[in-house]
Amino acid sequence: MSLQGNTLEDAIGRTRDKWGWLVALGVLLLIFGGIAFGNLFIATVASVYVVGWLMLMGGVIEIIHAFGVKTWGRFFYWLLSGLLYAVAGFFAFYNPLLASAVLTFLLAVALIASGLLRAWVAWNHRPQQGWGWLLAAAIITILLGLIIAMGWPVNSLWVLGMFLAVDLIFQGWSFIATGLALKR
Repeated sequence: MSLQGNTLEDAIGRTRDKWGWLVALGVLLLIFGGIAFGNLFIATVASVYVVGWLMLMGGVIEIIHAFGVKTWGRFFYWLLSGLLYAVAGFFAFYNPLLASAVLTFLLAVALIASGLLRAWVAWNHRPQQGWGWLLAAAIITILLGLIIAMGWPVNSLWVLGMFLAVDLIFQGWSFIATGLALKR
């Protein structure tokens, strides 16, 4: 245990020397978050392009991996999977508005499903202390998913950009807080 404690202290000590970089990164993320909030449509398109690049790269990697497997069944599985990823990535670039509509709809479905799962977990932990907070979080998640689904497809022009902007701002504040805490 003491070796692990010393390793953690060493890591914190090395990070403490870089506190200024964390604060600078936090400020930069706050600025980017503000820019994203200023134009949610452009932020949505940018997020679709990032997802498109990731899908395209993932598809290429899976296609390359297909040629390294030993059986025909697995070869075709990896090849088909890679081709589907690559085609989806291509379509994200070809028609980012359609891709944003699909991604927004998938986000709404994922939020509703996640909220329902959280509600089920909360209900099963009903006698334990704090289960109400989990249920409240589940209800909020379900409502957010329903709000997005009810505004779909019109809101697909700005929802992903808003999520990106909010995430950038929260990440920026967390980096600033961490950097200032390390300074002390």
